Amino acid sequence: MSFFTNLIYEQGLFAMFIIIFFEYACFPISSEIVLPFSGAVASIQHISFFVILPLSILAGLLGTGFCYMVGRFGGGAFINSITKRFPKTKKGIQSATDKFDRHGTLAVCIARVIPLCRTYIALIAGAAKQNPITYFVASFIGITVWNTILIGLGYVLRENYHSVEAYYNQYKHILVPILLVLTLFIIIKLFIKKLKKYSSK
Repeated sequence: MSFFTNLIYEQGLFAMFIIIFFEYACFPISSEIVLPFSGAVASIQHISFFVILPLSILAGLLGTGFCYMVGRFGGGAFINSITKRFPKTKKGIQSATDKFDRHGTLAVCIARVIPLCRTYIALIAGAAKQNPITYFVASFIGITVWNTILIGLGYVLRENYHSVEAYYNQYKHILVPILLVLTLFIIIKLFIKKLKKYSSK
């Protein structure tokens, strides 16, 4: 992680984009460190929050899109090979599978704020041949909520960005439900807006 944070500090936006892409593409990079640090560096280097946030969302969508395509065309055989080769991924993939089986489309959105399964949900959705438009819309909502909070905290805290990870680890049992409620609120609000649009026609 020191290598990644140093790269972000030295190379700025380009490194942030690439590393966030890889984090969402299921590489073993902690978003709880990378996203707040990216926000802190952006703040210190006087990069607008409204530049770093959309850039991080785009990187997240491209990264998760890569995993979705791998799952869609590689299917269950590829996922099984990952768990055999990297046993530590089994817990995250199983968690993502369980949530997808229970909640389908909603799981893609909600899983973005749940540790372990937040990146692996892409492989599961791809293997299940979920509609790409549905997948990317749900991912966009979840990624936006997650990135806004973590990058925003890093942006405000600046040099004290590392406090985000410490507080997250300490209060994640409280924070995750709050994030879930926030995500659900956004989904319901968009759904109501869509209903009103159709009813007015």
